[in-house]
Amino acid sequence: MRQNPERRTALLDAAIEVLAGEGSRGLTLRAVDAEAGVPNGTASNYFANRAELLRQVMERTRERMTPDASALGDTMKAEPSRELVTTLMHQLIERVRGDRSSHLAMLELRLEATRRPELQAELTRVFSTELDENIRFHLDAGLPGDRDAVVLLYLAMRGLIVDDLTVPGLLAPYPLDGLIGDMVTRILPPEVPRTPETRS
Repeated sequence: MRQNPERRTALLDAAIEVLAGEGSRGLTLRAVDAEAGVPNGTASNYFANRAELLRQVMERTRERMTPDASALGDTMKAEPSRELVTTLMHQLIERVRGDRSSHLAMLELRLEATRRPELQAELTRVFSTELDENIRFHLDAGLPGDRDAVVLLYLAMRGLIVDDLTVPGLLAPYPLDGLIGDMVTRILPPEVPRTPETRS
């Protein structure tokens, strides 16, 4: 059967909303049809089974979570520094809050992966690639800190994001600006002042 790419994307976006709102147990092909507002049986024409749906939801979620290249390029025009890293972390939180459904859906996929070895293997591959890309981006940009520091920052931000999404009241007494600033300052070393020799 001929498939419509736009319809597939709409179905995947609907699946993300179902995952975020109803959890993994609520994710069925029929529920996706209902969320997308399409006739029953539509999703089954695009996804052979639930496992295939989960795999494609994971891919679509990552697409939605990827920062806009143009906006990121504008941010990276600043000099490499802890202040720039702090800005990048704030932008990450803004993206999370701007698309809570994608991030909640990814949390549901993580939980589902504890029960599905094949999904766990796929998520491990995806997140390993993501972490390697984050490390490479940080180091290639000349931002302060080594590989281990980037990993620590990655893990710290993951924890902050999970709490901000699931129990935001926990962080209410702690201003987010201060938390992120302290996190960056404590994990990353001060940048070395650039001399004429280091600029050349």
